Amino acid sequence: MKLRDESGIIIGGVSIISDISDLKRAEKALKKAYSILEEKVKERTGELENAYNSLKENEKSLAEAQKLAHVGSYDWNIITDEEHWSDELYRIFGLDPELELSHNTFLSYIHPEDLNYVNHAINEALNGKPYHIDYRVILPDGEERVIYSQGGVIFDEKSTPVRMRGIVQDITESKIAQQKLQQSEEKYRFFVQSFKGITFQLDKDLNVEFFHGAVKEITGYGEEELSSNELWTQLVVPDDLDMYLGAEAKAVQSPGDYLGEVKYRIKTKDGVIRWVHEIHQKIRNEKGEPLYTGVVYDITEKKQAEEYFKHLEIIRKKEIHHRIKNNLQVISSLLDLQAEKFNNREYVKDSEIIEAFKESQDRVTSIALIHEELHEEEGTTDTLNFSLYLQRLVESLFQTYRFGNTRICLDLDLEENIFFDMDTAVPLGMIVNELVSNSLKYAFSGRKTGEIQIKLLSLNAINGLDNERGIPESKRYTLIVSDNGIGIPQNIDFENPETLGLQLVNILVDQLDGEVELKRDEGTQFVIKFSVE
Repeated sequence: MKLRDESGIIIGGVSIISDISDLKRAEKALKKAYSILEEKVKERTGELENAYNSLKENEKSLAEAQKLAHVGSYDWNIITDEEHWSDELYRIFGLDPELELSHNTFLSYIHPEDLNYVNHAINEALNGKPYHIDYRVILPDGEERVIYSQGGVIFDEKSTPVRMRGIVQDITESKIAQQKLQQSEEKYRFFVQSFKGITFQLDKDLNVEFFHGAVKEITGYGEEELSSNELWTQLVVPDDLDMYLGAEAKAVQSPGDYLGEVKYRIKTKDGVIRWVHEIHQKIRNEKGEPLYTGVVYDITEKKQAEEYFKHLEIIRKKEIHHRIKNNLQVISSLLDLQAEKFNNREYVKDSEIIEAFKESQDRVTSIALIHEELHEEEGTTDTLNFSLYLQRLVESLFQTYRFGNTRICLDLDLEENIFFDMDTAVPLGMIVNELVSNSLKYAFSGRKTGEIQIKLLSLNAINGLDNERGIPESKRYTLIVSDNGIGIPQNIDFENPETLGLQLVNILVDQLDGEVELKRDEGTQFVIKFSVE
């Protein structure tokens, strides 16, 4: 600083000298720290780029699987009303994948006549009901298609629906084939109903007053050979005789006028078995006495057609189950391939990624096994023998997780001939998949021996079970999955678990409207009680 006198002439100066060595050293250290931080950022950016590229490959694999299976998927964020569709779902709806979607956008493509039905089904799903429906959509070019949609709702800890996810499949061709089949059935029904039959009238004592029409064509006998009701009764096949006589007694015992029908088989004169449909009524003559009049016509060809169409429907359903099973196996294989890719990459340090792929693959397999059982089931395709399915599922899990340790034993106590439909079999199969795989992975850590036990029994086969909800015994079941392993740690809250597997168990039990109890005595035991309407 310069010093001046009163006239402004410089007469001296003042200066301050400070030691800034520490400041310089701090500045140098800060620059070095910035340099190190910059290197770390570059390194982390590289890792993120690798992870991003891997994610893109996974998305590509899933898109290829959906395209192969002709199945699209969706994810609706209920809170933000945003919808995310797979590329295949955009193709099904004939839309540009770049189009931004909301739930209202999706609803705008539903056929007006089906809109209320779809909204009702979605509202039911938001209240915890199963969601699997067929409905029509109108594409941007005006084409009408029929799709099948199946999904589920995810709820938060307050039981508020937050997301809805599911799949969509175009079933237009299948529906067209079904409509053609129905039209063919209607034409055949008209033909059968127009066919010439037999008319009859009996008096109050069941004596024949007249018996006319196509008697010989249907029975092989002349009208004079069937002059009494007893002679006609002799034509009825023994296995159907009680049903025929019961219908006759019901008409006779009716206090007033009566209209009834019965379908039964007769044996013709030449030994051929024919189906007939009898429609009869009880009236009064002018004296107030009862008369019994009616018609009988041959429905043999109709019955044969019904059996044929029933067989065709079984074949169609079996083919659908077969295709779904194959499609699920394709998805399972793609998950396996993607897990292998993760396993061979150095930057993937955490085995939880590989384990997540394996668990997803097991869940897909548990569902695929149901469709395989329904495909192979003799006769009906609406239900499957769940005990047999459970045995196959658990044996598959043992082959996967036991790793050659044959000292881990399986004890199955399954009641025979328990049949469930898809709505019960799928969630119940996934529950068993989660519990058994958890036991195999964690229950026998550090141990060479152990036992896993599975019981499935109906209520009337179990002593001492309560029935507080008043459900008939034949409709209530208990599933018990237990092991004698090290047990679930006490710090794990089963009602609010952190693991996806146990969360799924709780969600699926709720879906069955059932109850689950965890017992930690001498290992782990899950007791699940549920009913089937």
